Amino acid sequence: MRQRAAVFRSTGLALVAWVLLSGFGEDEGTQGIVASGSPLASAVGVAVLQKGGNAVDAAVATAFALSVVEPYSAGVGGGGFMIFRDASTGRSSVVDYREVAPKKAHRDMYIVDGKVDPKLSLEGWTSVAVPGMVPGLAEAQQKLGKLKLADVLVGAIDLAERGFRVDPRFVEASRERLDLLRADKTAAATFLLKNEPYPVGTLLVQKDLAASLRALGREGPTLFTTGKIARAIAAASKKAGGHLTLEDLSGFKVRWRDPLIGSYRGHEVITMPPPSSGGTHLLQILRLLEIDRARRGRHDDGRDWNDLHVLIESMRLAYADRAEYMGDPAFSDVPVTRLLSEEYLASRYALINPKKAAPEVKAGAARPEPKETTHLCVVDAAGNAVSLTQTVNYGFGAGIVVPGTGVLLNNEMDDFSSAPGVPNAYGLIGGEANSIQPGKIPLSSMTPTIVVKDGKVRLVVGAPGGSTIITTVLQAIINVIDLGASPSRAIAMPRIHHQWVPNVLKFEEGALDAATQRALETFGHKLKISEEGWGNATIIGVESDGRRRGAADPRGVGAAIAQH
Repeated sequence: MRQRAAVFRSTGLALVAWVLLSGFGEDEGTQGIVASGSPLASAVGVAVLQKGGNAVDAAVATAFALSVVEPYSAGVGGGGFMIFRDASTGRSSVVDYREVAPKKAHRDMYIVDGKVDPKLSLEGWTSVAVPGMVPGLAEAQQKLGKLKLADVLVGAIDLAERGFRVDPRFVEASRERLDLLRADKTAAATFLLKNEPYPVGTLLVQKDLAASLRALGREGPTLFTTGKIARAIAAASKKAGGHLTLEDLSGFKVRWRDPLIGSYRGHEVITMPPPSSGGTHLLQILRLLEIDRARRGRHDDGRDWNDLHVLIESMRLAYADRAEYMGDPAFSDVPVTRLLSEEYLASRYALINPKKAAPEVKAGAARPEPKETTHLCVVDAAGNAVSLTQTVNYGFGAGIVVPGTGVLLNNEMDDFSSAPGVPNAYGLIGGEANSIQPGKIPLSSMTPTIVVKDGKVRLVVGAPGGSTIITTVLQAIINVIDLGASPSRAIAMPRIHHQWVPNVLKFEEGALDAATQRALETFGHKLKISEEGWGNATIIGVESDGRRRGAADPRGVGAAIAQH
């Protein structure tokens, strides 16, 4: 780590090959630290900390850098959520820059001949929601950061202009969405080499995106809401028959919200409110586990078959609530207080049969879980913390790059319920609360979370992974608090996941030994081993002595980098 830090100090913001080649995923120190899905993006964030920026400056810099190097996960044409905790006041705030439905959107826009056409919400201009990343992050940085936006964008501009060498994850994502990328001339020219995926290690340069980011630093976020780039997006949409207009872009509003705050075994858990379902259901499951622990008189930190059974059933109950109640609180009554009340959770716990899995539920036609979306964590030297998750939804979003801008657009409209009871691309069922309406925010599972103990940050954690986000964050937290795992071990440990529909417990290799699998089957659980890992979480743990330990998921290619 010492040698690594010395190299970093000597190179500043230059694109350093050692970051790509070293393959490290964890680091520790006593000053600031950044963990993200890309070593290059983490390096950009740490450079901003070294310039005197705070956690928000570093998070915004890292987020824009991720938009350059992880276009399959994030982009300036996407959106997301940020949680910030101020160490000096102990107060936390949420910046919601999630996309919204265009004004021309309507509840039946994806129904053809009486049936949902899933392609319409996944590909092309019909799938694009109004992007919020640029106005959201720019406003957060202006209000909470210390540096100028132009200074924060330097690293992302450098990555786009000089290029970066694509890694296996980029190549795999390109192959998975190859037909989509080929369908858009500008997207193909941007992300493919002669209409084929870039070979691993090939330099990818994005001059148009670099120019757009440089202009953003000069002109500010109006460039993307009313300025030249906004007009280019609106014109391209109109030409292709899309729903997105200049009025949509200019009317985007960043939402500042209060976080949800719960507790687990003496820790304060600060997490996302609606329109994300993630925080509500994370707190529900944690509370159900606490109720079970008290009812059964558990005092140790072990985990037996009964514990796993209760964990699985708690997941099922939370995801069932997701389908029934969750949506944009501006459009429907989302009963968060009720869902997190002691009375309600006691009634839900009463539904858990200690000897048997819940009865069969009707399964939806779930597709494979995606790796897309990205998460980053920052803790600065003063103890300020940021947990930030952002996305363009499915891999490479809508597969559209606006000519002359380098801007990749999202396909976030698929996160709405195209029709009540019909699964989306992640196999998630939605109800009326998440139906399509103009100006509405689609429901999300993103769960950026900060855990506090005795008034100080203990954990900063989050993950991508569609419907698995909630359970990935959940298990990272309980692995640290219940099992005493280090941050790196907590996100490396094999995972399990149940989302109610389909009625199957998915698990990674190594998560359940043969005896445990047989025991769970006797409870009535249906098991399915995952062919590959999911989640790609990032995490920072803060020790009682102030030492920060950060890690990126070994399932991905990310890294934590600390100031030294």
